[in-house]
Parts: sequence; structure tokens; C-alpha cells
Amino acid sequence: MQIPAHLKNRISDQNQTSAGHLITTLKTYSASSSASVLDVVDVRKSFGQMTVLEHINLDLKAGEFVSFLGPSGCGKTTLLRIIAGLEHPDYGRIVKHGQDISQQTTAKRKCGIVFQNYALFPNLTVTENIAFGLHKKQWTCEQTEQRVDELLALIELSHCKFKYPDQLSGGQQQRVALARAIAPRPDILLLDEPLSALDALVRISLRQKIRNIQQQLNLPAIMVTHDQEEALSISDRIAVMNAGIIEQMDTPHNIYYRPQTRFVAQFIGSMNFMQAQAETRSQLRVDQDVICHVAAKTFENGHQFEIAFRPENAQLMSMDTEASKDDLVFPVRLVSSEFLGAKRRVFCTGLLNQHDHKELIQVDIENHQAEQLSETMKIRVPVSALHIFDMQGRALC
Repeated sequence: MQIPAHLKNRISDQNQTSAGHLITTLKTYSASSSASVLDVVDVRKSFGQMTVLEHINLDLKAGEFVSFLGPSGCGKTTLLRIIAGLEHPDYGRIVKHGQDISQQTTAKRKCGIVFQNYALFPNLTVTENIAFGLHKKQWTCEQTEQRVDELLALIELSHCKFKYPDQLSGGQQQRVALARAIAPRPDILLLDEPLSALDALVRISLRQKIRNIQQQLNLPAIMVTHDQEEALSISDRIAVMNAGIIEQMDTPHNIYYRPQTRFVAQFIGSMNFMQAQAETRSQLRVDQDVICHVAAKTFENGHQFEIAFRPENAQLMSMDTEASKDDLVFPVRLVSSEFLGAKRRVFCTGLLNQHDHKELIQVDIENHQAEQLSETMKIRVPVSALHIFDMQGRALC
């Protein structure tokens, strides 16, 4: 894809407030050699004075499941609606199978859409709801009946074919909505927070069902969600969105273990952050009195950074335990803990100057280790588990 000159200039702008702006989206835009089903090219959208989407670039590969993940108001639903044709961008293009469909109506885009609120017709049976989009000009009565039966078997609701929506559970209604969306054999499946209205156990079961169906049909799909676990568990790639931009579009593994911006690191899972300053070209001074050796990276002396680590990568030790000088080690006071089932999360406050009255530091331990805790301890974090961000929020390692 040819990147417009004005976008290149924005990438090099060191004063940008959102570090993820275009940097990672353009870097991973054509990372895969698989055939592209859908391309979103430099899409922008505003409502009045409020910019909702700013220079969005992404692609969807054949058979791929992509999730738009982000906080409320980040623009993920607006982006999905633009792809579906329910909204029109102020600038940019939507390209499907090499054809610009930006000005096409929703009906001509061949996108199956599943909404959060099911949107089933209460006066129609399950069979009639699924068959609603199968127009008589294109489907004979025999073909329609066969297609409905196939889909009822696929969603495992053959025994409910003559029931009405109010006779079904929420999970069953959403499966019917899914069957109705894929009945006309769309090119792309679009899911707008399809599981948010369901309880936790039903969500877990249904998200796997949706994923299995999507894979069986080899149907490329995009799902909007604010649920991290949901996105991480079933997606091939995730677009993490923030304030109208894509901070990072990558595999779930890389989103979690290799966040490219501070926002992604903070938004996905739990992450501890600490201020640091370059002491030498390979050393960071943390909280004035702690030196951290990072041999794999070269720093400019005096520059400010943030280091971060996940609770599961930290270890609590007694104050008299010796640790390797190559690890990040600092003293803390234990404040409280939470039982998380297989693990226990311990909340600490740093004993060094800059961490007094700051955010609590989180450490995950095994439940049997709780008996070994004392009021003051040391935290040890391997340097290999550290994430380092510059003051613009860009990941250095």
C-alpha cells in the first residue's frame, strides 16, 4: 500500500501525543502473505467537532478472525459500522476483494451482521428469523428449507425450529442471530459486541461456538469487544484502539507479551509502571537508589523512561535474600492481597522515595507462599521481563 506523504510526516512527528498513531498499524499492515479480503485505507471520521477515527489502516485476511478491542468511546463500533456501510467515512476507502465499496449500500456489501441486542423478530419463529434474509428471487423454497436446516444443525438448535424468540435463552437467541447473519453466505461476518449482554458462563461457551463456526465456514470475521479475555482467546489478530487510532494490530501473543505502546501495556492485563532515568548507556536508575542493568539496549544519559513489568513476572523475596545484580530488585511494604483461585495477588507500596503514596505494585504468588510473607520484602524482576517505554509512550524493548 502506498503511504500518503502527509502520513509519513506524522509518523516522524516526535511531538505527537498518541505514540501508537500509525506507527504499528502501517508496520504490520501487509505483514501476512495471505489473500486480503478487506482493506481499510486511511479512514477518518468526525461527528461535529469530535474526531472519532483518525487515519485508520488495517486489513482482514481470508478465514481470519480479527477483534477491535478498546475502551468505550475509542471508535471501534464506528469503524465496524463504516465497514458495514451503516456509516460513511469523511475520508478514506473500504476495499473488498480489490473493489472500492465505500459508496455501496449495506445490502450490496454482502456482510453478515450480528448485533449486541440480537434484533430478532418477536413475531417470527426461529426458522422464519433465519430464513428472513433468503430472498425468494435467489432462493427457492426447497433451498431455503435446506439452508435453514443446515444452520440449525450448525448452531445446535434443531429442536427449537418452531419456537419464538421469547421462548429462548439469551445465548440461544444470539445463536439464532448468528445463523440469520450467515444464512445468505456473506463474504464477511461482522459482530458488534455479540456477547456483552450474556452472563459469564454463557459468554465463554458461546464465544468458542462462534469461533468454531467461523473456522468451519472459513468465513473472515471482525468482532468489536471491550472484553480483553474474549479478544485474546479467539482472535487471530487484535486491533487495540484508543481515542480514534489503532495503537497496535498484532497477534494475541504479541499484544500481551510485546506491547508496542504504553497504552497497550496498560490496557491489556495488569502492568506495573515505575519511573526511571538513564544513568549510563546501559543502566537505568529507578527510584533514585536502584540501578538496573539493561545490556541489550543503549540509552542517552539523563533521558527519562518508564519501566514496566507484569505481576506474574515478579517474585517476592525476604529482605536478607541475595539477588543477581542483573535483576531489578527493590524493597516494598505489603499492603493487602486478593485470592484469585489458582493464584494470590499481593499489593505492595515501594519503600523508596518516588514510590511513596504512588500506585500499588502488584505481584502474583502461589497460594502456598502466602504463609511466607512478611510486612517488608524485596521484589525481584528479571531484566528480560521488563518493558521500557520512552516518555512518548513508545516501547523500546
